[in-house]
Amino acid sequence: MRAVSTRLLSLTVLLALAGCPHRDGADHTTPVAEVVTDAPVDAKVVADAKAQLRGKYPAARERIDRGLDQVASLWRRSDGDLVEFALAQFAAEPADVDALFNRLQDQLEQIEGHGLELGRSLRWDTDVDTGAILPIDPLLAGYDPTAHVVADLFTTKVAFVALLNFPLTTLDERLRDGASYSRRQWAEARLTGKFDTRIPADISQQAAAAGAAADLYIANYNLWMHHVLSEDGKRLFPSGKRLISHWNLRDELKANYADADGIAKQRTIVAAMQRIVTQTIPRAVIDNPRLDWNPFTNEVTVAPAAEIEADAPADRETSPLTTPEDGTRFEHVLATFAAARRADAYSPTAPTAMARAFDDAEVPEARMRELLVALLGSPLVGEAAKQIEAALGRDLEPLDLWYEFGGGETPEGELDAVTKQKYPTADAFKADMPRILVDLGFTKDKAKFLSDHIAVDPSRGAGHAMEAERRGDSPHLRTRVEADGMNYKGYNIAVHELGHNVEQTFGLYSVDHNLLAGVPNTACTEALAFLFQARDLALLGWPAPKDAAKAHRHEVLDTFWNTFEIAGSSLVELDVWHWLYEHPDATAQELRDATVKIARDTWAKYYAPVLGGKDVSLLGIYSHTIASPLYLFNYVLGHFIAFQVEQSLAGADAATFAKQFESISSYGAVTPDLWMIHATGAPIGVQGLLDATAKALKP
Repeated sequence: MRAVSTRLLSLTVLLALAGCPHRDGADHTTPVAEVVTDAPVDAKVVADAKAQLRGKYPAARERIDRGLDQVASLWRRSDGDLVEFALAQFAAEPADVDALFNRLQDQLEQIEGHGLELGRSLRWDTDVDTGAILPIDPLLAGYDPTAHVVADLFTTKVAFVALLNFPLTTLDERLRDGASYSRRQWAEARLTGKFDTRIPADISQQAAAAGAAADLYIANYNLWMHHVLSEDGKRLFPSGKRLISHWNLRDELKANYADADGIAKQRTIVAAMQRIVTQTIPRAVIDNPRLDWNPFTNEVTVAPAAEIEADAPADRETSPLTTPEDGTRFEHVLATFAAARRADAYSPTAPTAMARAFDDAEVPEARMRELLVALLGSPLVGEAAKQIEAALGRDLEPLDLWYEFGGGETPEGELDAVTKQKYPTADAFKADMPRILVDLGFTKDKAKFLSDHIAVDPSRGAGHAMEAERRGDSPHLRTRVEADGMNYKGYNIAVHELGHNVEQTFGLYSVDHNLLAGVPNTACTEALAFLFQARDLALLGWPAPKDAAKAHRHEVLDTFWNTFEIAGSSLVELDVWHWLYEHPDATAQELRDATVKIARDTWAKYYAPVLGGKDVSLLGIYSHTIASPLYLFNYVLGHFIAFQVEQSLAGADAATFAKQFESISSYGAVTPDLWMIHATGAPIGVQGLLDATAKALKP
């Protein structure tokens, strides 16, 4: 899953992940006239301000010139008298600079933290399973109480005070010089980085509304599997199994390797996934336990009364039965794109949503593409596929994209029975959290501290982790808990989200400067969450593998195959967004067609040679592309980072693992490579995984 951050002042992230409302026929382009028309400050005024400040503080000439240039780049005539502002707000003495830094850091923590809490409260009933959603709940969720914060901080000139007194850095500068920065310099860079653009509040508000709508759309995108029929019309899945796309569908497919009827179930899931991506899925069957649907033929019928779920909603729409969803899925992508296009004009250093996403990750897109292609094009893919084929005793199919090395040995039903009994409610998981943390290697005192600071909520969606940004608040762990308890899928996600929450807690309470709270990017927090998730069976008390060497080999190969799987989807999303910028007037149906083509072409190039299949669109199934656009590449980075960290901890006992996890989580938001060097001694790379995979593939 994903870690959810609503960092109020990081609008470049917000606008990369959410968009404004969009309807068919709307103009998705950004007229030039929409940019700020209030004229920039005159160059003579800037020169006068510099001259007067230099005269007053001759020893601070370099700081004065830099600060005023930074302010002038965003100052407008309506902001008032620049000279008067500069003379009043420039901090010349070191003690004054320190006092200003501390005051800004403390107050921004309160603004961001309380703002996040307000947003969490407004979205509570759409994010958390509190019962029926009221008509007003999506409206409340779409309101962002922090939308005007950045604009207000510019209007009140707080943002300009930061820009006047502290250096604003570019990504190139941070990548080039960051190793020589002190911790204070890093904190100053993060302070001014909050104000590197001046995006109007109405765009932020529209972005929040569309983001909430996309989240709700995905949270309700469930299939009742008892009613999803096989190619020959049989019911393969038990009554009551409701799976959210894509997470639960993918995990169910993985679990079916241990099932006697697994192959038929897997083919059925794949057929359903392809219908979702191509939008040929009948709208009426989504989250509807009253209809039977055959994804192979696309036939829909009303389910016999005896087969309808006991808790099926009585008022669920069932007519017309065969109307396809068509472009609904891609309306949300266009909504994101529309907001991004509006934001582009206000972001001169990163003038596209893609540029802002990679700037936020602090990994250039060109480097990310090199990593993706190095993995996708590796000859090791074919060698790994041969081993999967030998293990399965059949030719590989597209469904084997989700094969697990060493997995499938235990039917998921057995694991479900254990987790449902152990965790009948979200509160039960919360109560067991101290034990889980101790088993991971944390001391009892540390485990108590962490569990006291992490809340657990039953999620409407598959699950996520929501951070806290103010000391005194708590990160929230969300995972799905069904009526009869938490199934294994929910438990597996809960352990993953717990990794996020532990990192978030350490990053907030143990970092030296609150401005550095957290980790460099979402890939880093995903990596740390993967470390927890990989230990889920051990935490459940499941017996350890008898052959440790074989188990390690499977872990390496599984990491390689999982990364190969998501690398293709990441590349597809990047190519889709390039297509969007090349076709800014596209309709939802045109975007759908382009996405399907890009997914199929990518499959044909990298996946068909080992998995077969023609016109396979599975690489477009990830729900992140709808609710969290331009997020997927972080998972690939996360796999690389997690593998490197795991390798650096090879042979370490649980206590060492816990100490290292805390050290890494507390290091703060420097660049990803510097963070990795601190964690493992080496920057982020793919070669370590490739070398380990080559070794694991040897007999």
